[in-house]
Amino acid sequence: MFGIGKRKGLVGLDIGSSAVKAVELKKRGDAYELVNFGLELLEPDMVVDGAIMDALTVSEAIERIFAGNKIKTRNVATSVSGHSVIVKRITVSAATGEELNEAMAYEAQQHIPFDISDVNLSYQPLGASSSGQGTDVMLVAAKREKILNHTNVLGQANKTPCVVDYDGFATFNTFEANYDVSPDTVVALLNIGASITNIVVGRGGIPLFTRDVSVGGNQYTDILQKELDLSYENAEKLKQGQQVGSITREQMVPHLRSVSEILMLEVQKTFDFFRQTALAENAQQIYLAGGSARIEGLVEQLKEEFRVPVEIIDPFRKVKVDPEKFDSAYLQDIAPCLCVATGLALRSFD
Repeated sequence: MFGIGKRKGLVGLDIGSSAVKAVELKKRGDAYELVNFGLELLEPDMVVDGAIMDALTVSEAIERIFAGNKIKTRNVATSVSGHSVIVKRITVSAATGEELNEAMAYEAQQHIPFDISDVNLSYQPLGASSSGQGTDVMLVAAKREKILNHTNVLGQANKTPCVVDYDGFATFNTFEANYDVSPDTVVALLNIGASITNIVVGRGGIPLFTRDVSVGGNQYTDILQKELDLSYENAEKLKQGQQVGSITREQMVPHLRSVSEILMLEVQKTFDFFRQTALAENAQQIYLAGGSARIEGLVEQLKEEFRVPVEIIDPFRKVKVDPEKFDSAYLQDIAPCLCVATGLALRSFD
């Protein structure tokens, strides 16, 4: 999205609200191979709604990931999302690349609710509009302070930020690299983070619509903590499927389901917005990513509500993983958490 420097040999670094995740890949021919990965958990309130609140602690976590996993590459691709990031599909009256470039400064002012001097802008042409009048463009704007919040921490950790992407696009990159879907199929990707869920609707390798909603894993933890009188740590364990005391599945599931219903309402709103801009098309498949993708009953609820296939993304489905170098069971367990970092690592090969 926003290129800052050279790209060759990038580590994908996802700074989330609950953990920092890193993935390093290499490419042999048309195949990808896992070189390194790491995950470092963060205490609550270190990162809030995508904003890094404790720069020193987060930078130290980044350094531990690189040192502990012997990652030597210093160049990184990272990503942002949330209310300081605007992603919009617009139609611009321009036929050539030069006309488009000249028109974007004006168009951005019409569609971005921030002062243009306060944001970094990027755009990607999507092709001729369906009306035949102009070019469809994916416009992305992020507040400069949001980007600096991340890049300054990376500098503090002695890393060089080369690319700043959008979380949803990074997830889409991972999906595209690992799944073969008909170019006519409309897919919806839900990257369910701790505090924010990125929803991306795409078709034929192109993201067509995005929306960030303030629902995520923290809400599941909060409701378990409150309704079952648990500590934060025990609520987290219960959410992740671990046994806590004498609490039964029957006691836990209704509370998880109530949060999932809130998430599904936001997904439905997103689909409604998408249909208004895309000739009444519906998502035909749903794919989940993020730390809360495996919440008890969520896949089944989504299938029941939207009546389409629902699957959790495996970011290493087509990536060669050396079983002698990596713990396959551990990697499989945390794989949904690594979707953004994997998509960022793929930026090395753009």
